[in-house]
Amino acid sequence: MRIALFSDIHGNREAFAACLEHARQHQPDRIVLLGDHVGYGADPAWVVQQVQELVAQGAIAITGNHDEAAWKGPGGLNATAAAAMAWTRQRLAPEALDFLKALPLEVEEDDRLYVHADASDPAAWHYVTEQEEARRSLVATTQRLTFCGHVHTPRLYGITATDKLTAFRPVGGVPVPLPRPRQWLAVLGAVGQPRDGDPAACWGLLDCANSQFTWHRVPYDVAAAADKIRDAGLPESLAARLYRGL
Repeated sequence: MRIALFSDIHGNREAFAACLEHARQHQPDRIVLLGDHVGYGADPAWVVQQVQELVAQGAIAITGNHDEAAWKGPGGLNATAAAAMAWTRQRLAPEALDFLKALPLEVEEDDRLYVHADASDPAAWHYVTEQEEARRSLVATTQRLTFCGHVHTPRLYGITATDKLTAFRPVGGVPVPLPRPRQWLAVLGAVGQPRDGDPAACWGLLDCANSQFTWHRVPYDVAAAADKIRDAGLPESLAARLYRGL
């Protein structure tokens, strides 16, 4: 089985469309969407519609903190994110908000856990940016493989049979083996707002048969996505950061 995983689309139609097209060339058997479908970008309604259609076709989708904010309110979002969310909420139909509200915080499938943020307390939206945070997330589950987003930066963490934790920064397009008996935590990076210095959109492919995971980077029309943000009157910083990938 091949599983295509996407996280942190953030209303970026151009990035998501490019990633979907690229992923379909790999003929995945399953699609998994790890949350934050909306927020920041200028096409939240289109993205939610695509996610709904994919779920109707058998995809797994979970919720992220921005998806929660769309129906619940901005809560702990910073000022820029809260301003974008206020705009986003006005563009989502009640049916779209109901869909986001119904999404689960986490899903287990075979030896895999799908979650948006730290698996030890998914509803708290803790980031996994350091090794000890990764360890906390890994020991919270018995699943061999955990996949999360939220950080917008691709990373891989593993716990060996001797309880040693390793950290790895993946290279786009290069398969990484996930051997047993280790537990692994793969942080996806972002489709719609990368923050690792590379503006190309990011998605991941899990090859279950060979136990390998590949982060793919996909160039897309950044200028079109940024212009839409500006035309919508959203904060300029949300447009500018797409060019930098930061």
